Amino acid sequence: MLSRIAESLFWIGRYLERAEDTGRIVEVHQHQLLDDPTVDHAQAARDLLLLMGRAVEEEEPDVLTYLCYDEKSPVSFVNAFGQAREAARRARETVSTEVWESINTTWLAIRGGRLQRMRPASMFKFVRERCAVISGLADNTMSHDEGWLFLTLGRSIERIDMTSRLLSTPSLARNSPRAWDHVLSGCGAHHAFVQRYGALASERDAAEFLILDRLFPRSLIYTLGSAVDALTQLGPGNQRIRPDDPAARLLGAARASLEFLPPDEILSELPEQMGKLQVVCSQTTQAVSVRYFEGSAAAEWVGGAW
Repeated sequence: MLSRIAESLFWIGRYLERAEDTGRIVEVHQHQLLDDPTVDHAQAARDLLLLMGRAVEEEEPDVLTYLCYDEKSPVSFVNAFGQAREAARRARETVSTEVWESINTTWLAIRGGRLQRMRPASMFKFVRERCAVISGLADNTMSHDEGWLFLTLGRSIERIDMTSRLLSTPSLARNSPRAWDHVLSGCGAHHAFVQRYGALASERDAAEFLILDRLFPRSLIYTLGSAVDALTQLGPGNQRIRPDDPAARLLGAARASLEFLPPDEILSELPEQMGKLQVVCSQTTQAVSVRYFEGSAAAEWVGGAW
């Protein structure tokens, strides 16, 4: 496979996942503000934007503008949709017709101002559903060959990065008694979590579920496993000792460090642990770029710019 096609598919996966997860994070942020009307909205907005890699000097920044509507903002999901469409255009001969049409139709609706005419709750639902439709079409209309593996790898790395940011949001909502409930709902995990732990579960149980559950597809352990599996299939077979892929080693080490974390330490220094995981995602992207994309510069979080 040509490296430019592989790179485009990798970034289609990343941008679509980024769009969906950015919407999830903003929605959780808004619910947490509603739980505690006394919270300083301006400070909460600055903290959230900093968490997303966008430091701003405004006294009271508009989160919906920076993270949702602004096409020029590198951390908005409108920008992510636009980048996904451009990547799909470059890989037009590889992505299925259904995937291309779904991405293009979504982008045209966004450019036509559809999001601005929606209430925020409806907008977040629209973004989630469109990303789910596109991902489902990719999984069901593309051959599961190298191209699909690159798309899956990009989606998995982005999900690890963004889920780690979502798991850091309870530390921003210091006075919100339902912070973890909102995070679970934001991940689409509330029903599965209640089935597993019951309605009277603790905050540690919620963090444990989203970090360590092997069966929930948005947990960190599950997603790390998906990324490692994709890299294993892309790399050479019959390795008897260990993978020679730096990206696989980085992700494997991160998975092991989480997998064997003592239960009492799951909530301690959680933002710091999630910050380290974001660094691993950046390093992994660079390693994948060097190995498969002929050393092209990898995008990374630097002051909100990729």
